[in-house]
Amino acid sequence: MKAAAVWVATRTILLLCVFGVLVLPGPDVTSDVSVIYQGWFEVLRTGTYPLDDVTWQYPPAAALPILAPGALPFLSYPHAFFLLCLLCDAAVFGLLLYAGRRPGKSPAGAWVWVAGVPLLGPTVYARYDLMVTAVAVAALLAGIRRPALLGALAGFGALLKVWPALLLAGTRRGRETLRSWGAGALAGALTLLACAAAMPGALAFLTFQRDRGTEVESLGSLVFHVARNFGWDGQVLLNYGSVEFLGPGVPIVSRAALLLTAAVFGWLVWWRLRAREFGPTTLADAAFAAVLLFTATSRVISPQYMVWLVGLAAVCLVFEGSRMRPAAKMVLAATFVTVLEFPIWFTHVVHSDLWGIVLLTVRNGLLVAASVSACRVLWRQTITEPGLREAAVLPAQAEGANRELQKS
Repeated sequence: MKAAAVWVATRTILLLCVFGVLVLPGPDVTSDVSVIYQGWFEVLRTGTYPLDDVTWQYPPAAALPILAPGALPFLSYPHAFFLLCLLCDAAVFGLLLYAGRRPGKSPAGAWVWVAGVPLLGPTVYARYDLMVTAVAVAALLAGIRRPALLGALAGFGALLKVWPALLLAGTRRGRETLRSWGAGALAGALTLLACAAAMPGALAFLTFQRDRGTEVESLGSLVFHVARNFGWDGQVLLNYGSVEFLGPGVPIVSRAALLLTAAVFGWLVWWRLRAREFGPTTLADAAFAAVLLFTATSRVISPQYMVWLVGLAAVCLVFEGSRMRPAAKMVLAATFVTVLEFPIWFTHVVHSDLWGIVLLTVRNGLLVAASVSACRVLWRQTITEPGLREAAVLPAQAEGANRELQKS
């Protein structure tokens, strides 16, 4: 009941923030809902995707959370959106609390969610990423026993915001992988076909996403934050819906980020091919590690991305004795630093002053450290430790065989 009480108290504060009763310093984080989302809502209601708006950079099923506030016509669009986020937040908390009460499980996962979400501040209720995270958490918890349901939810989630496809990285080889990956492909294909049949422009997001640059909060942006203090003559402008660097060297850094993302994908494939043992925690651990890698290396690290990591860390810690605790703690710390760099001191980030650089260095450094920690745990649990056990068993078996021969 303590967790429920803390959840109610912290979520009340979040609602007061997004409803404008309490105001944090910095830019208004709710404007994305009242201006951008509501604008998309009006276009989507006419039966087409926002084809003339380059800020529409999301897979076609993203239309569903944007249209969802229309189900509450007695409320204004922003207020309906915030309340739907609250309901998704409550659903995730309930799932984690229920899962944590089962044998061999822990309430720590629910506590990670209770504490982690408010650390991000009002931004968490002013973006649709919390809704996507709810689908991802449900998928991983269902995947413990129902791989087909895991796949179906992951496939649908991928059509909401791509990254839930990574939830399938740690499925056990054989029948479980066939069922989950098959269900994911089918659910994704059916969702895509339904969206394409419902409205034109379902794939327009691909072009808009391809043309993005280096966002000012990303790992690669630190190059330009430092360079601005030594005469770099580029600019910081609102571009493709986010504040990005434009100028000399930006395309090179953006391409380097894409190459780094491709490299970590190659590492995931290599890990999966070498993995010897898929234990009860591997599914959640692999999903957490994969999303950490792709977030840390992305050209864009928007503040709301942190809720993905909080949700996945929470699922990992549902398992008693989870070895992802160090990485989860670093994610929680990074989430707190995120609310400091956006919205509270975002002007320092935009101006690339010392405080802005320090905040970004700490936040992105924590993400990199969490990625390394999570990958080391995953490697040890599935490759190193099973290999050591096998190496220890073989001499023992040989010695036993020799004894039997001597007796005979």
